Amino acid sequence: MSPIAPSNQNTLFIEVSGAGIPEIDGLFVPSTAPPAASESGTVSSPGYWNGKMAWDRADGKGERSPSLSYSNSYRSWRIARLDGHLAYDITCEDDLPPTDRAWHVYKKGVAPAPTLTIHHCDPRQPCPEPNVVFVLGGPGAGKGTMCELAEAQLGWTHLSTGDILRAELEHGGPLAETIDGFITPGNLVPDDIVVTLLKKTMDTITRTTGRNNFLIDGFPRSLGNLEAWYEVFGRHAELPRMLYFECPYAVLEERIMGRAKYSGRSDDNLKSLKQRFDTFKAVTLPTVSLFKQQGRCEEIDTSPDRETVYAEVVEHLAEHTEPTLADRPLGERAEELLGLRKRTR
Repeated sequence: MSPIAPSNQNTLFIEVSGAGIPEIDGLFVPSTAPPAASESGTVSSPGYWNGKMAWDRADGKGERSPSLSYSNSYRSWRIARLDGHLAYDITCEDDLPPTDRAWHVYKKGVAPAPTLTIHHCDPRQPCPEPNVVFVLGGPGAGKGTMCELAEAQLGWTHLSTGDILRAELEHGGPLAETIDGFITPGNLVPDDIVVTLLKKTMDTITRTTGRNNFLIDGFPRSLGNLEAWYEVFGRHAELPRMLYFECPYAVLEERIMGRAKYSGRSDDNLKSLKQRFDTFKAVTLPTVSLFKQQGRCEEIDTSPDRETVYAEVVEHLAEHTEPTLADRPLGERAEELLGLRKRTR
């Protein structure tokens, strides 16, 4: 009987934790077991068992190989102890071991059942460098809309420093208390903290989803922001590319006042717009100029209709966009963002 030919190589790593016993908790790596017949008679390939991915203990101490695998006979994922006896299982037909549901304590297991975390790169190694594109433009230039489109349609991840800071506060992250100490009295969070959180967020997304393309919306707003980027990522690292959304002030004013009818934002008024635009010219444009001088800035005129602007964004991101994503028909959310469908939310 021929081995099942996997459609792709198993490159995932699984961290098992919470069982409280060393022979279960720990890192599991893609199995290197040679082809063999399973209990159901299926012959599997390295890295796979019964047609699904399979893993061995990273320390190589487990008697059963693979140590974490799927059983066709019992329709369940199973984790083995060091001696090869099964300790935990979960009945389902998921392609990967579930990380969002409670596992069952099997005959040789000890409560509580562990939880699993899937890593898309080896957690023992440094995280792969992110592919970053900075996105800058005046208020109302369309940064948020185009970034959300690229996320919904092209598989890029849209990040904004404001959202990341708020998430750290809401979830009580390690830097939450420090951030609150700046925000509560009305002070700006230091640039090095902002960039540290950006890096942490990108690392987490890359490790847990495999996604490595990031659009950072509204950053770097100043040369100080850029200096903090160098401090965290190192001056040896290649500077990211930038998309600069150019838009005449008259168009920005028209958009902001139109948005003010439903946005609920306190800064969507003419006085705030003028102040924000003046700040943008004084503080942010020098950063844009620096990127232009280094040949790392692509300027996009965002005064035309959204479909025209989006087509140009797609072109500039094409080098790092999965072709199957770039070529697929517009989804419902993308049509809403482009104004081709009435918004449902």
